Amino acid sequence: MGRRTEAMPSLSRVEREALAGELIGASVAIAPSPGVRGAVRGTIVNETLSTFSVRVAGRAKALCVPKAGLSGTVVLSAGELPLRGDALRVRPEDRTKRLLTGGPRRLR
Repeated sequence: MGRRTEAMPSLSRVEREALAGELIGASVAIAPSPGVRGAVRGTIVNETLSTFSVRVAGRAKALCVPKAGLSGTVVLSAGELPLRGDALRVRPEDRTKRLLTGGPRRLR
């Protein structure tokens, strides 16, 4: 049986295109979630299928944040956009295909 993901609010085409692009280097604010004890603010420095690595000011090492259950905001050229980790749990190189063409796990 497939996993159900939390429905995302409708995003404009510009927002979908922005989230389908590169997220590395973007500023991010992450709310407390099952994988994160407290709020996190920083810059995304790496991304895998199931995690973001976030550089946080005052820390020597990047913080590894699981995408499962993650929520927050990301600042891209299109502005401040909602960040839902469950919707982005795909390989970074596959995100363009899935978000823009309406494939599995697309943003609604």
